[in-house]
Amino acid sequence: MVAATQLRPGNVIKHAGELYSVFSVVHRTPGNLRAFVQAKLRNLRTGAIIEHRFRSEDRIEQAVLDESEMQFLYRDGEDYHFMNTESYEQIHLHKDVLGDSADYLLPEGMIQVEFYEGKPVGIELPATVDMTVVETEPGLKSATASNVSKPAKLETGLVVQVPAFINAGEKIRVDTAEGKYLERAK
Repeated sequence: MVAATQLRPGNVIKHAGELYSVFSVVHRTPGNLRAFVQAKLRNLRTGAIIEHRFRSEDRIEQAVLDESEMQFLYRDGEDYHFMNTESYEQIHLHKDVLGDSADYLLPEGMIQVEFYEGKPVGIELPATVDMTVVETEPGLKSATASNVSKPAKLETGLVVQVPAFINAGEKIRVDTAEGKYLERAK
């Protein structure tokens, strides 16, 4: 059991007899009222997103998940296929289950897949991912010291803001928590 104020995006909790993934959390303390936590939750069974208000003193049951390292193989429409590299067992997860995490999946990349009672319920991304820029405006060589940014489309379709000196074909490192450019990758 954890306090409502300890909830973080990515946590999986049991609420009203269902499993929910915490999508976003905002701790509010309105002037003369009691503090509360406004949480956006995604039902892991149906994919529906709900909002729920927890009191700060509420205790929430956190679900215990098993993790297994799996290799991301390919995308087939809305399904993403993964393989356990030890047993060669394959599973697939729908885009609704993965949400925005799907934008960071690269073929043959190793990912932690989370299971609850033997059923896959989500993935845990690494802190950073190296991806290739496939489309952006031409870079300016003299713009190395400016903080001007431009949109860049990456190999998975994800669009991030990058500095003006980044060109198409370059590898960059992206923060998976915030979806932001960090640096050039080697």
